[in-house]
Amino acid sequence: MSVRDTQHPIACSACNLRQLCMPAELDNEQMALVDHLVQGKRRVARGQSLFHSGMPFEALFAIRTGAFKTCMRSAQGHEQVFGFQIAGDLLGLDGFVSGQYCSDAIALEDAQVCVMPVQQLQDLSEQIPALARHLQRIMSAEIVQERSLLLLLGGMRAEERLAAFLLHLTERMAVRGFSSQELVLCMSRQDIGSCLGLQLETVSRAFGKLVDQGLIAVDKRHVRICNAVALKAKAQLA
Repeated sequence: MSVRDTQHPIACSACNLRQLCMPAELDNEQMALVDHLVQGKRRVARGQSLFHSGMPFEALFAIRTGAFKTCMRSAQGHEQVFGFQIAGDLLGLDGFVSGQYCSDAIALEDAQVCVMPVQQLQDLSEQIPALARHLQRIMSAEIVQERSLLLLLGGMRAEERLAAFLLHLTERMAVRGFSSQELVLCMSRQDIGSCLGLQLETVSRAFGKLVDQGLIAVDKRHVRICNAVALKAKAQLA
């Protein structure tokens, strides 16, 4: 099977991504309750779905390794990518809206997630207010990101959108202890274009322009930031 559960308990208290998906202020007793909440992990092979739009909202998933894209496919078969999630991010938050997942989550590479049953998570949030506040902050951050994406789509040229996308991704990777100057893109240029509202050919031209301007260097999926200051200026983030 491409998606499978393993029932070995995972200690959130010992995870190096704990600060990203759980509140930092939990004491040892509260952390033990969270450890009990996360009852298993799930492996998802590259290209396979963790969940689909319309499925019952039964769990949140914290990404331990790998990356995902969240998207929807229209009746005509067109796929719209909403965003990309990496280690430390939570998947499935849109399920709180209607009791169903509102998008598809597809692995961009072999991945592993921690499974948090939603009913138990809600019960624990009532016992631990810090956990409830943390979930609220994460959902608020998603709203802010969606507004930022609308700004990208509404007022920027293609290379400006791409510059902002690359900078945002490097910042997220740096928080996780990776380089802020180099990336290995797990998503395709077509997926990037779908997320940024650009055609594949336009994305390729935008990469070329940023390379020609000396802002980045590209070797297949490997991207190196050569001039972060100028790239921020290009993205109107300076």
